[in-house]
Amino acid sequence: MESCSKMKTAGAALVIALALGTTMAATAGSMSPDNTVEVGGAAMYPSKNIIQNAVNSNDHTTLVAAVKAGGLVDTLSGNGPFTVFAPTNEAFAALPAGTVQTLLKPENKAMLVKVLTYHVVPGRLTARDLAMAVDQGGGKASLKTVEGDSLIVSKDASGWAITDDKGDVAHVTIGDVMQSNGVIHVVDTVLLP
Repeated sequence: MESCSKMKTAGAALVIALALGTTMAATAGSMSPDNTVEVGGAAMYPSKNIIQNAVNSNDHTTLVAAVKAGGLVDTLSGNGPFTVFAPTNEAFAALPAGTVQTLLKPENKAMLVKVLTYHVVPGRLTARDLAMAVDQGGGKASLKTVEGDSLIVSKDASGWAITDDKGDVAHVTIGDVMQSNGVIHVVDTVLLP
């Protein structure tokens, strides 16, 4: 009986993961046979690392500038693996006026690093992994970030939601952008610890 129950749970998780993968792939736009996804007008190659791919995305120029200002290029180019919830330029633009400029000042580097590392979770968590964690958590999963605080993953009417410590919600707009040292899930909101 217990074995049957585990099989049903595993089957349900697989269905959720497949549905999530299908939804995210459809959202991602074009995906080539080698699992290359287009983000911000550029191909994201699974054979390249997070930084090598991100610098080519027209949708992530603010994030790349922030990563450079925060001194995190070497870290995110390293072996990882990392799961990055990557806010778009529009997400950064939606912050209160002057926030990005303030964070990019050298004297605010510690705060910038705190915000950036709050978007990074150790390990390679694909959409399937997130779906299974949410299923096992009864509809929510808590992810400990590199920064030290947690993000809550759940599903709402708009899709996969990532909730920060302040209660703000980001939605995954493109998931499973595979990298040599992890995975990127593009999000529409900057998460704040």
